[in-house]
Amino acid sequence: MKRLALNALNAWKAQSSRKPMLVDGARQTGKSYLLEKLFGQSFTNVIRLDFLETPSLSTLFEHSLNSNDILESIELTFNTTYNPEADLLIFDEIGECQRAVDSLKFFAEQQPNMYLVASGSNIGLLDSFPVGKVSFLSLYPMTFEEFLWASEEPATIKAYNNLNLSPAAHDKLFKHLLDYYFVGGMPEAVKAWHQNKNEQSTQERIQTIAGIHRALLSGYELDFGKYADKVSAKQISEVFNNIPLQLQSNQGGSVRRFQFKDVIAKKKRYNDLAGPIHWLEQCKLLSKCHPIDTQPQIPLKQLAKDNLFKLFFFDVGLLASALELNYKDIIDQQFNYKGFIAENFVQNELVAQGYSPTYSWSEARSEIEFIIRLPDGRLCPLEVKSGKRTRSKSLGVYRDKYKPELSFKLVGTMGNIEDKELKVLPIYFAGQLFNLN
Repeated sequence: MKRLALNALNAWKAQSSRKPMLVDGARQTGKSYLLEKLFGQSFTNVIRLDFLETPSLSTLFEHSLNSNDILESIELTFNTTYNPEADLLIFDEIGECQRAVDSLKFFAEQQPNMYLVASGSNIGLLDSFPVGKVSFLSLYPMTFEEFLWASEEPATIKAYNNLNLSPAAHDKLFKHLLDYYFVGGMPEAVKAWHQNKNEQSTQERIQTIAGIHRALLSGYELDFGKYADKVSAKQISEVFNNIPLQLQSNQGGSVRRFQFKDVIAKKKRYNDLAGPIHWLEQCKLLSKCHPIDTQPQIPLKQLAKDNLFKLFFFDVGLLASALELNYKDIIDQQFNYKGFIAENFVQNELVAQGYSPTYSWSEARSEIEFIIRLPDGRLCPLEVKSGKRTRSKSLGVYRDKYKPELSFKLVGTMGNIEDKELKVLPIYFAGQLFNLN
């Protein structure tokens, strides 16, 4: 399965000299596959050290952090010769070995021409890090575009790339979007959904995906206990599980600001929950959207308040699973909080393109789900409407008040991009917004 992140890795490889590349992302988002199977294809040889699978590899870094000493130890351990001009060296789950993390500084200074990539699912929790000595790449669950790639349907992929707004394209792409709402972007689930379509019935595939989701959610719960003390792990779990619960409790409108009261017993303020929320954010398991209540201006960060935000699940398929939505629920689109699923989808598409945190706008009874910044610097309102009813007073209020040059609306219908000031697109084109002007 192809990944968009491969483009960034190939650009890094093409540099005349380079720092070690660190790929950060939640567990099971495909970091190892991306580095070893996809990126590794362009190298003569790949040497991979997995510190989670083989903790004893940490001893290779105990004697010295000099890059040449470490390379010699690796060559002896793996009975191979490393060619810095043609081979790829991978430090997988590097967060399990602090000395390997520390060594990145010396590789950056002593071996600027070699190809060293590292990955980890707990990078944000490290005690120390060689600041300025690595290049960063964040990997998220597969986007909707990557989901389409995995379908191996050339005509559908072409329709997506060309922003095809025809009825035939809409029927096909919207059906894939609903599938994506159920399956999500975790690579194991995406692979099972697409590769088993000729061998399994739809019901069998549904059961397979449900099992994968249950196992993933359970695995994250176990990780809370592994990387945090007993009390903190319980609080992290309560916050993680409360995100879908708060969605279920709101039956209309947009996603609301995260409420701190009653998430953890006897805790009701932001400061009480800041630690668990920060932990989940650092591990890429949630993302924030900060509401602002004044005219959006650069930098948006200065208009936001640290203790006011919406929280979104990092994967829409796991969110649907946590909400106990089955495949039929999603296909029928009859559940009351379908707008929240759509909004979470758009949030994740924006985050995957590097926009995190995101920002929304609200004033009195008007609310715009997102304020986005285009590559040319313009700030644009982005409204999300999951259904076929696309009229909205909020976007009209915003446009009348601030006169933006360009506005976007994502809807459940085919849309229309002919208007130069208001682009209305089907919601599945959320990842294409930055290609429009």
